[in-house]
Formats: sequence, C-alpha cells, structure tokens
Amino acid sequence: MTADHLILGGGSAGCVLAARLSEDPKRTVVLVEAGRNIAVGDIPDDVRSRYPGRAYLDTSNIWASLTSLMGYSRSNSAPRLSRRYEQARLLGGGSAINAMMANRGAPSDYAEWEALGASGWGWEDCLPNFLKIETDRDFKGPLHGTDGPLTIRRIADDKISPFVDRVMKTLEKRGHPIRPDQNGAWEDGAFHGAIAVSDTGERLPTSLAYLTPEVRRRPNLRIITDSTATRILFDGIRAVGAEITGGTPDTIAAHEIIVASGAIHSPALLLRSGIGPGADLTALGIPVIASCSGIGRNLMEHPSIAVAAYLPPSMRVRDRAEHHEQAVWRFSSGLQDAPRGDMHAAILSRAGWHSVGLRMGSLFFWVNKSYSRGFLKLASADPLVEPDVDFRMLTDERDLERLKLALRMGAQALSDPHMDGYRGTVFPSSYSPRVAKVAVPGAWNALQRGALSAMLDLAGPLRAALIHSAVTLGTTLDGLLNDDIALTEFVRRHVGGTWHPSGTCRMGSPDDPMAVTSPAGLVYGVEGLRVCDASLMPSIPCANTNMPTIMIAERIAHFIRSGQ
Repeated sequence: MTADHLILGGGSAGCVLAARLSEDPKRTVVLVEAGRNIAVGDIPDDVRSRYPGRAYLDTSNIWASLTSLMGYSRSNSAPRLSRRYEQARLLGGGSAINAMMANRGAPSDYAEWEALGASGWGWEDCLPNFLKIETDRDFKGPLHGTDGPLTIRRIADDKISPFVDRVMKTLEKRGHPIRPDQNGAWEDGAFHGAIAVSDTGERLPTSLAYLTPEVRRRPNLRIITDSTATRILFDGIRAVGAEITGGTPDTIAAHEIIVASGAIHSPALLLRSGIGPGADLTALGIPVIASCSGIGRNLMEHPSIAVAAYLPPSMRVRDRAEHHEQAVWRFSSGLQDAPRGDMHAAILSRAGWHSVGLRMGSLFFWVNKSYSRGFLKLASADPLVEPDVDFRMLTDERDLERLKLALRMGAQALSDPHMDGYRGTVFPSSYSPRVAKVAVPGAWNALQRGALSAMLDLAGPLRAALIHSAVTLGTTLDGLLNDDIALTEFVRRHVGGTWHPSGTCRMGSPDDPMAVTSPAGLVYGVEGLRVCDASLMPSIPCANTNMPTIMIAERIAHFIRSGQ
C-alpha cells in the first residue's frame, strides 16, 4: 500500500486532516488510529452523552497505562507521585471523551505564537479557520461561524443547574459581570459555556462531525482502527512509511507522513523513530536520523485546583445526562505581564458521575496562561512502554501564586452570604489519585460511594465534620486561608492538570534550536514528515485546547493542499 498522505493518529486533528485532504479526489489518504472506531450507528452511550463523566473513566477509551508527574516542589516536601493521565485512545481522540468545551482562547495567544517564531499564526490568520469549524446556534456576526461541521450552543436558562445559576449571580454581585458570549470579545466575566453538541443534544467528536458516512465512502480514503504506528520508516532522511501493529499489522508507504498522535504520543513516536536529542536516543540504542533537542520539551498544561461545596437536595441536577460544565468564570490575576483573562474556573453543577459527585458542586480553577514547562522522554525503545511524562507544574512561581489566589477567590465566592441556602459546607478539592480511584465503576466502589452519600445527607450538623474527615482528610478552608505555608503546601501537593497537554513538537523559526517544526508543521532536519496536533503549540492558549487543535488541523490541511 502506498498513499499520498499517511496520518498517524485519528484524534481531534487526525480526523480533520483525513476529511479535508481527501476532499481532493486526486489524493490518497490513509488514517491510522490505535483505538476503536467511532462512527454513526457505532458509538457507545457514554461517548454519545453530552455528560462526559463516564467516557474518560472507561479504560477502553484511554491509554490505560499512561501516567505522569504533576506538581513540583523545590523543597521536596511534597512527594512526587505518578498518577494516571487520561488521554484518549479511540477515533475522534479527545473530542470523543472530553468536556466538549468550544472556546478558542485570546487573540493575544496567537500574537504570542507569532512572536515565538510561528509566523502566519496570528489571530487574523487563525480566526477564519475557527469560523470554518463551527455553526453557532446562538450568535452570529464576525466572530461566529454559520456553516461548519461542529454545532456550538450554550445551555438554556431553563436547563441550568440552580447552583450554577446562583454562583453566576453571586459572582456578578462581587464585580464579575455575567456576559452573554464566551466566544465574543475577550473580556473577563461569567459566561454560559460554549459546547460542541449536535442538534439532538449529543456529543460531536471529529470522528462524526468530519468523518461523516459520505466522507467515509470516498474511494481515496482508508481508515484503519485498532492499529498502532510503532515507528516511522526512513530512506536516508526522507520519511517513506510507517510500521503498524495491532488489528492490521503492516508496513504502509506514503509520500508524506503526518504525525497526529497528540502532545504525548507524537513526540514519543518521533523519538522512537530516531528524531530527537541524539544522546538520549543513542543511550536507548535508537539510531539517530536527525538530532533535534526540542522534541519532548516545552510540555505545557493548565495547572488546576478546586473549591467544592455540598449541595442541598434542591440544588442538585435533575437530568443526569445534562452537561456539567454549564458556566465559566474568566478573570485576570493582575500579575505583572500576564494577559487579561489569565485565570479560568469551570462552574460545575456536579463533581462526578456518581452519587457522591451529584451531591457536590464546584469551582474548578486553572491557570489559563501558565508559564511552567515540563518534558517527556522515552523510558524504553519498546513501543509498548509509555514515555516518562513530567509536567513540572508550579516550577514557575507565578503559576503557584495564581492558583493560591484562585483558591482564595473561590472560597470567598462560595462562602458569600448570597450563596446561603444554595450550598452547604465549602471545602478544598482536587482531582487526586484517590478521587479518581473511587470514581472508577465497580461494585466495591459503588458500595463505598453509596454509604458516603447516605451519610452526607443524614449528617445534619455533623456534615462539616464528616466532609473534613472522609473527603478532605482533615484539611479545611479556614486552615488554608489562615496559614499561607499550609496553603502553599496544599496547592503544591494537590495541583492537577486539565488534560490539555501541548507544546512538545513546537513550531518555530529554523534558527531556533528548540523549534521542532516549521510554521507549516514540517519537521526540521528530515523530509516528508509533518506534525499536526496540540504538540505544535509554541505556548498554551487561554482555552480548552480541543478547538485550537481542530483549528490547527484545518490550517495545516490548507497548507498541504496549497503546496506549502
């Protein structure tokens, strides 16, 4: 088999590439995805649902053995424990299991990309591609698309959780105005979150929105699932194909290879194929095709922490299929040199899919413009061994101080008297390994969750003590807010991510030794090889990264079709 374009990875970006490149009947396109197929008529209920709380816990949807290190403490007082890091492994990638948030980031994000060497990626260049993606059902005008494959909408007023509605009104009283359009002018405030769901209220992964039945019938497009690319093949410095294992073991030849496996697995595949820091590759016995210092470096995430509250029965969601991230709070930290809107909070109607989660609402904060950088490297040349991933969150003190600020602001908002009657005990929270473990479906976990749920409802005046003993393990908000050392330690120990890895094969100018690709995604030092996914991002945008990743794929597809 020889194709014009071999796309390795069928995630948010890969599906877009396959659809756009195969529009030209003269091009043959092969898309290879490690996970299972997701198509019209063949989509599991948990993936179809607009509530994603079960989809990303299902180990059949993710790289189940992938783990990462999150926070970092110079004092080594906080133990660095590796935890599972959920990354999608099915056709549609993150768009098939994520929270479906459809935001783009700030115009200044893309000006920053240009300043970092990604010429041609300014806001004026990227906006037309954002518009091409979407059909916005709520807003029109120069900032909204009208005929794209993804339908964008906001939760209706009659569907919003009473807890989320009250939080928004409380924030407005505290000086954070409620604004109508998260994807309008870049402003601080509280917004109903924009999400990508179909007109029937179901998830729209790129494997459905772009790879429609009509597209899949194209004779010049072949989609291979349950098959993993283990190595890119070279003739000298020209990429000529890839080794594939799994459901379809094969060697596939192509005139151009496009790696679209995500910010964790794209750099891992390049490293296994002999592109990366020469000394590291040699130490693993991997022949060096091209020495490139930047591959696996510049690893970015949005560091997160949360403040939660017990919800009285009347404040809980009635429709368990309803999306939980119903509103967002964008605000500015005031940190010197940080852009406006450098902080974000998801206002969650529930903290999990299960009975305990239904009893808790939360403000899930993240640093929208983070400065800490991590790295990944191969643990082994064996393609079955996941890479070592170290986000090194909070190595930049600016990220630490802003998460501490967020926790304080969240505590003040949820404890505001305007919230009386809409929430019970307020407490610090995080998506810790303990929380993730208890959330996994199973009989024993269900028994534990059921018992705790019943006790929470029956505890009455003892509820705060129960929460602080069984949930927070002795940590209280008052204790943190009155002791800066304790607050610092809590944030360092419990910082998490937002499943937005990016930057590990970043675009840049050819004279930048840490740049991996050109602004068109062409890998420096070799021929016939591109990257197209979130790993191209020179800096992390102030957004959930799915829409920027789809935008990148639209733009790279245009570059390819125009001969760039």
